[in-house]
Amino acid sequence: MRKPLILVSNDDSFRAKGVHVLIDTLLKFGDVVAVCPQLPQSGKSMAITVNEPLKIIRQPDYNGAKMYAVTGTPVDCVKLSMHYVLDRKPDLVVAGINHGSNSAVNVLYSGTMGAAMEGCVFGIPSIGFSLTDHSADADFTPCLKAIDILVENALRHGLPEDVCLNVNVPNICGIPQEMRVCEPCRGFWNDEYKEYTDPNGGKFYWLTGTYENLDPENTHTDEWALAHGMISVVPVGVERSISKSVRVDWLEEACRQYKGLL
Repeated sequence: MRKPLILVSNDDSFRAKGVHVLIDTLLKFGDVVAVCPQLPQSGKSMAITVNEPLKIIRQPDYNGAKMYAVTGTPVDCVKLSMHYVLDRKPDLVVAGINHGSNSAVNVLYSGTMGAAMEGCVFGIPSIGFSLTDHSADADFTPCLKAIDILVENALRHGLPEDVCLNVNVPNICGIPQEMRVCEPCRGFWNDEYKEYTDPNGGKFYWLTGTYENLDPENTHTDEWALAHGMISVVPVGVERSISKSVRVDWLEEACRQYKGLL
């Protein structure tokens, strides 16, 4: 029997530490092929490239996993993987590990979750992993057990149609003691743009801002879980409608399994 085929992508580029840690963690589950943006693509959501040509650039294998770089967005990476890179449909799409949180409303902007959602569009069980640490040399140890549990269960049980998982891990010392199924926190980014002047006197603007939590006391949200040192798992409906109830039958048991391994 063939090993499961796992497609890996991200939005921090093929050079990012997070994707290398993810590959190392996934190799025990099957054959891994990584197709990632050539350059960082944070905030690209599910954007696709329509007015520029795309290139697929073969990279040296990483620890036995095939590695490719694409001159486009995370969604471009998944689309090109399906049509030109892979020789069969993958059993799982895993995106990340993202450098920085994709909780709450961030899921709408995230290129990492864009890759996961595109995998879901192709009818493939898909998961996005993120760590709440933006540093290039972040310690991804807190993510490893969650990846093991969720990937094993997703390969065994699959996911409901049009549903993927948004997994966020707190940046804490050691291994988080709990993983729970959450709802996305209600809130928004208080967008601010700093104005600068270039050497020619022209104005340009740089996005800044802080997240405004509209429900800080709600113990069921991903933001509350992360603030209390827990891993949050949010099922995400790709169609973004309320016509379907998003429920993953095995997810609560997977969270209990996670705690039992500690």
